[in-house]
Amino acid sequence: MIRFDKVGFRYESGPDILSGIDVHIRAGSYHFLTGPSGSGKTSLLSLMYLGHRPTRGNLHMFDHNVGLLPRERLFEIRQRIGIVFQDFRLLEHMSAFDNVALPLRILNRPEKEIRNNVAELLDWVGLGDSKDKLPPTLSGGQQQRIAIARAVIARPKLLLADEPTGNLDDTIGFRLMNLFEQLNRMGTTIVIATHNTHIMEKFGHPRLILAGGKLTLETPTEAPLTGQLKHAV
Repeated sequence: MIRFDKVGFRYESGPDILSGIDVHIRAGSYHFLTGPSGSGKTSLLSLMYLGHRPTRGNLHMFDHNVGLLPRERLFEIRQRIGIVFQDFRLLEHMSAFDNVALPLRILNRPEKEIRNNVAELLDWVGLGDSKDKLPPTLSGGQQQRIAIARAVIARPKLLLADEPTGNLDDTIGFRLMNLFEQLNRMGTTIVIATHNTHIMEKFGHPRLILAGGKLTLETPTEAPLTGQLKHAV
């Protein structure tokens, strides 16, 4: 699913943010990405969703070296990826319903299917009564739930989430984590960046730990090894 081969990354002429990242994440696996603030977690996720290309090394996604692909092929790959950003990135002029429906409309799904699936998911995240509201009229936690619903509505092959429970209370947070668990059981590969040790301990998936631009893998003894780190540098 994702293979980093000695990947380094920096913004323009700035210092290295990531250095020598060498990791293989298998299809169908589930990892937490954690580390100190400012360690580069968001930058690592941006490489995975093709927001940036590596400065050095090779990144393979879905068996393609993304550094060699033209822009139109990158767009095709992005359609297989669901993303939950820290700043949500909702379209403020569109209703909650239309924000969540957007990935399905891009895929040209039938409108009846869109109506049914979006309504069901909004009900599940507790926002069925807010489907016609615009994002600026909703709280941060409500916007976050819309962003998560939009990311998962098309059952992506890969789900990337940057602090997806950061603005949510524990009850909603764990409910959404259970949604991610269900998606993973259906085959979606998941990488979640989080500082929430309670969630990481409860769900027990392997942890990719980023510090000083380097990446290491920690596998809880009670959790199976679902990803493979070739070596840490």
